[in-house]
Amino acid sequence: MILIKSKKEIDFIRESCRIVAETLHLLRSKVMWGISTLELDKIAEDYIRSNNATPAFKGYSQGGAPGFPGSICSSVDDEVVHGIPGSRILKVGEIISIDIGVLKNGYYGDAAITVPVGEVAPDKKKLLEVTEHSLHLGIEQALAGNRVHDISNAVQTYVETNGFSIVRDLCGHGVGRFLHEDPSIPNFGKKGTGPKLKNGMTLAIEPMVNAGKYEVVTANDGWTIITADGSTSAHFEHSILINNNEPEILTIC
Repeated sequence: MILIKSKKEIDFIRESCRIVAETLHLLRSKVMWGISTLELDKIAEDYIRSNNATPAFKGYSQGGAPGFPGSICSSVDDEVVHGIPGSRILKVGEIISIDIGVLKNGYYGDAAITVPVGEVAPDKKKLLEVTEHSLHLGIEQALAGNRVHDISNAVQTYVETNGFSIVRDLCGHGVGRFLHEDPSIPNFGKKGTGPKLKNGMTLAIEPMVNAGKYEVVTANDGWTIITADGSTSAHFEHSILINNNEPEILTIC
């Protein structure tokens, strides 16, 4: 069931999304050679809790997997999403996806960025640019009266035109009362299909784009999703509100 949010609920979601955006802005400035993903995780958790909020991912479980141990998902190079923070030290030339969820007042916000570690190769730079731009093209289609797969098709068309592939096993989702709500928002699909979009919907749109083929596999830790062919992957995400028939980005700082 797709949940339409009241004004009071939207205010709570805005607050959670604000904290998400500020935490990502802080972490972007901390990504550099020599820092560990666990250090980034601690910075994020400290900031989230200083805002009287809770890291939404910590302890989260899905599909019978053990609870996620981190406050952020930190996914480097061929890791698509759900990377577990740990002792890994970032190196110049890598890219890292940082995905953050926040719970405050019973409502969630969710967003992600992918950040270069120092100078990166031109192909990685293009992957980042295309993935982020595809997110904004998808958001532009989040209009009352449109269909979910209008978002999906806009993302897919741009990504594939630029020679990259869309991950098909994972998708965006509704967000707000729960971390993951209906509708599912795939990053590929036929324009004009899927559930109708309405004012008051809050959605997390999140293209996951591979430099190689779209197939992915799950690592032995039960969480980290990696590209099957070892190619690099990028991930960008915003939580948005369909408001006055237009999309409003809630996780922008």
